Order: sequence, then structure tokens, then C-alpha cells
Amino acid sequence: MNINITIGQFYPIDSKIHRLDPRVKLLAVFSYVIFLFMATNMWGYVFGALGLVLVIAMSNVPPKYIFKGLKSIIGIIMFTVVLNIFFVPGKNVIFSVGFIKLTTEGLFTAGKMASRLILLIVASSVLTLTTSPIELTDAIEYCLKPFKRIGVPSHEIAMMMTIALRFIPTLMEEVDKIMKAQIARGADFDTGNIMQKAKSLIPLLVPLFISSFRRADELALAMEARCYQGDVNRTRMKELKFEQRDYLFLICLILVGVGVMLTRFI
Repeated sequence: MNINITIGQFYPIDSKIHRLDPRVKLLAVFSYVIFLFMATNMWGYVFGALGLVLVIAMSNVPPKYIFKGLKSIIGIIMFTVVLNIFFVPGKNVIFSVGFIKLTTEGLFTAGKMASRLILLIVASSVLTLTTSPIELTDAIEYCLKPFKRIGVPSHEIAMMMTIALRFIPTLMEEVDKIMKAQIARGADFDTGNIMQKAKSLIPLLVPLFISSFRRADELALAMEARCYQGDVNRTRMKELKFEQRDYLFLICLILVGVGVMLTRFI
């Protein structure tokens, strides 16, 4: 089993994207998602992809490392593409066999959905690869701070979200270790039909849950040993503050949004 999930992993290196304020990067990802859903033709996705490629080049993270995360969702992308190609109704029918029709509208919708999924995964991977867990926690907490007035525990939510992201690759590594250990003892995960393969994965759940609860308990003990009490009287070694590069990045983000909006008229 290959570990191809990059969301939740941090790539420690010095780059222009790494030095950006984490709040700017978090805002950029949310804005980028909105831009992708606002795009109505392929030109919008092309423009959005060019902006994302520029960010990847500035991050100094190897592209192979970023796009490695797409291997884990190839099945979902292919399933989405097939559904849209053959089951999206349209006027321009290329060919039809029974109730299955291939239309130009279906091809366009399939390309649009596949492009959207790929760009969303890559953008999320860039965010976590260029932002440390502590910085990401501070950024999420800052964005949720206005809701604290109505009783929303912003710090606790930010901490839980960051820990969940951080433990995605850790759990996948644990699954890989358990699977290899059971294969060494004679377990077979490759033969049989889909139902048999699904049943063969059930023995993985018990040790995985036990390992997850053990890690959670160890993390809670470590936080208590360091007198962690949430955001009560909490200080930070590095206070977040906007600098000139952050404003320049926001301006570029606005230009990308304007470009995507202009493509709606093409």
C-alpha cells in the first residue's frame, strides 16, 4: 500500500509562500474554491490552473510531491468523469446505446468536474505543505474569533481541525504497517471480488482503532503535562501580522478572481 496522501503534511523549506501569513494562505484557499465554482467554462479553469502553477513554483515544493496526492483520488475522478460523460443529458448527441448517451454537454461537464476536483486537492495540499500545524491553528482560530462572542469555541475548533489534518498521513502510515504485518502472517488483500476484498479489510479496523485511541491518549497526556488549558491566558512566541508581501499576494489573488470572472463572458 503506497502512502500518496499529501494533505496534512508539512514540507519544511524556505520559500516566498512559506513566509506568507497563514491567514492570507487560508483566505486564498477559500477564495480559490469560490473562484473554481464561479468558473463556467474551461477558460476559467485554465486561468485558475495557471495561478496555482505560479504558486507551486514560488513554494519551492517539488511538484511530484504535490501531485502525489492525486493518486489516492484517481478512482473518484474516473467515476465522476464516467457518470458525467454518459448520463448528463444534452442536445448534441455523439452516439447513444439504449439509455446511455454520449453528448458534448456531458464531455464538457466531465472535464469541468475533473478539473475542479484536481485543482481543489492540489490547492489544499499546497496550503498544508507550506504551513506548519501551529501556524494553521492560529490562522483558523483568528478567522473564527468573531464567532467567539456568540459562544463558539474558536480555539478548540481550530485545534481539532489542525490535529485531524495532521493525523491523516499518520493514520495512513499506521494502516500500511498493519497491512504489511498481516500480509506477513498470511493475510490476502488482493484476490477475490470487490465484496471479498472489502471483507478482508475488516481485520484492519480493530488494530487501527486501538492504535488511534492510544495515540489520542498519548497526545492528551502530553498536552496536560505541558499545562495546556486552551486559549486561557495563552501567548504566542510569534504574533501574526501582515507585511508587504502579504498585501501583494492578496492583490494577485484579486487579479486571479477578476480573471476568472472575465472568462465567464468568453
